[in-house]
Amino acid sequence: MMPLPKNHTHLVWAYQRTGKKHGRLLECGSGRIDRDTNVAHVVMNRQPIGGYTGYIQLLPFGMKPAPQVAQPEQTAENEDDDIVET
Repeated sequence: MMPLPKNHTHLVWAYQRTGKKHGRLLECGSGRIDRDTNVAHVVMNRQPIGGYTGYIQLLPFGMKPAPQVAQPEQTAENEDDDIVET
């Protein structure tokens, strides 16, 4: 694994889908948030193989992500998919 840049303050966690409604967050890199320009600078040194949705979280070093059943943005979309129009 490559060394972290000195100014990085957060770990990057990427969501990997493991089933139709289940998934997990995997550590995939590091980053920092520039509060002056409101920009997140992210370096992903790896990505999940299979089931990668593109969703990432930036969490401060030492903080673990909460367990997730479904990706937050996809929960509302999945509810709309169950509606059948005639």
